[in-house]
Amino acid sequence: MGFMKPQLPPVDAGTFGALPRGERLRTLTRHWVEHGFGSPYAVYLFYVVKCLFYVGGAAFVIALTPGIGSLTDFSSWWSEPIVYQKLIVFTLLYEVIGLGCGSGPLTSRFSPPIGAVLYWLRPGTIRLPPWPERVPLTRGDRRSGVDVLLYAAVLASGGWLLSRPGTGGTIPGVSDIGLLSPFAVVPLLVFLGVLGLRDKTIFLAARGEQYWLSLLLFFFPYTDMFIGFTFVMLALWWGAATSKLNHHFPFVVATMMSNAPLIPSGLKRIFYRDHPRDLRPSRLSFLLAHVGTATEYAVPLYLVFLGEGGFWTWAALVFMAVFHLHIFSTVPMGVPLEWNIFFVFSLFHLFGAHGDVSVRDLQSPWLLVVILPSLLLVPVLGNVRPDLVSFLPAMRYYAGNWATSVWLFTGDALERLEAGLTTACRLPTHQLESLYDADTAMIMGQKVQSWRSMHSHGRAHNGLIDRVTDGQDDVVVMDGELVAGFAIGWNFGEGHLHDDQLLRAVQARCGFAPGELRVICLEGQPIHRQTQDYEVHDAALGLLERGRVTVQDMLARQPWPTDGPDYPVYDVRSFGPLRPGPGAGTPPLDTVS
Repeated sequence: MGFMKPQLPPVDAGTFGALPRGERLRTLTRHWVEHGFGSPYAVYLFYVVKCLFYVGGAAFVIALTPGIGSLTDFSSWWSEPIVYQKLIVFTLLYEVIGLGCGSGPLTSRFSPPIGAVLYWLRPGTIRLPPWPERVPLTRGDRRSGVDVLLYAAVLASGGWLLSRPGTGGTIPGVSDIGLLSPFAVVPLLVFLGVLGLRDKTIFLAARGEQYWLSLLLFFFPYTDMFIGFTFVMLALWWGAATSKLNHHFPFVVATMMSNAPLIPSGLKRIFYRDHPRDLRPSRLSFLLAHVGTATEYAVPLYLVFLGEGGFWTWAALVFMAVFHLHIFSTVPMGVPLEWNIFFVFSLFHLFGAHGDVSVRDLQSPWLLVVILPSLLLVPVLGNVRPDLVSFLPAMRYYAGNWATSVWLFTGDALERLEAGLTTACRLPTHQLESLYDADTAMIMGQKVQSWRSMHSHGRAHNGLIDRVTDGQDDVVVMDGELVAGFAIGWNFGEGHLHDDQLLRAVQARCGFAPGELRVICLEGQPIHRQTQDYEVHDAALGLLERGRVTVQDMLARQPWPTDGPDYPVYDVRSFGPLRPGPGAGTPPLDTVS
């Protein structure tokens, strides 16, 4: 691996491309164990520069606040309450522009390295309303001039809020600068909320479950507001910990460690049972998974409810900061790097500089009325009914248990997809071909499939793909994450952004014939069941099959297909043939097999 040259498996590209899909995955997943995505050093330098831009940009913008002091006086003003308020606004804007999560080469964005703003300021691109049948004026899937204006208003109102001085007088013993006026927050709250009803993608990209909710806390006085901020952070940690109470997370740990640039390649084998024969997680991966879960429960519990300053509070702060910096150092796919930087700053700002604010000082019960539905009820619903709630507001973060999809193209369907949509980029493989030769681009493009296969749900994907294709040799397999990044401008592990709703929008523009494009949607695992629901859709015919797969079957398999079309599925309901022939009509939706 060099500065620009990726680390690829030692194969002949021409021969490799002709191998059966299972053999290619066997080679690529074994290579993943020691080299991860195989990214060149330039990729990691890109993310380092981007994170420095986030930190420096936030400090520069906040330093413009009247009365706060110059950028070089950072040590004298970093603990001001208005600093945390403005960091929330800055980070929301940073994310909704597309500079944060889901950007750059590790999310298959090579040229250009971001989507988001390049799409959402462009009429004619696809939008995905969350409840088009229930919320008036939200039907349709084509971005209009109104949507573009709403998005521009979000950017403008956020920028205007960042320029506001502190108002409301001083906070005795805390600050002479004051806080942002709650009335200045209203435009950003309203524009982003209304836009989210028109396009769920943008609200999720803004990390609305964290930053939009935090904007509501600006309406409370200093003490209650900062108690609210600590509750938001506590919910994020506990939500993430709860999402790890499953059998999937050790697979995530092993896969993430394989992609960590600071861990020597030979050492990465210890996270697997018996490389190259058995690529299930080792006991070490299980141990690290349990330690991570316990950390996210126990340390925040102490900081929020028990910490009163002194040695143990600062020891907990440092421990939790190291926890997030470790996540940062692995450069996980999806790259929530700035998000982890925000967490580290929040630790020292909320529990260090403002550690004297205790939850016992809460004055207004209305604070709980405002935040508990989002911090408690929505995550509970999302864990019980993951099909109803995005894994982001459900706070079921990177734990290997989220909705996913895989798209199956035949003939020239993939080329017609690219030609039929209004986008700001080309498909990832074509982006790579502008940087490398076609053979290198082909192998790098298939590394995404190996990453998916390393997860437990990816092993179900492999079985379901073989079930649907049944030996069909002209199928191009593309992960739904890549389709979403190309088609709607943002992707961050949210499978509900590339399920049958997106398929219908694509079909309206491309008009695929039966069998040319099928999508397998795999839902996340509910917390109380050891099964996951799946559906198979055809672009032209609609729903073809619905059933369930068991988590136990995923855990027992290797990251390459071994069952052929006989992967075990349960409670199957058939609505049409999985491989519809030419001219097949729309099957009746009440047909059951």
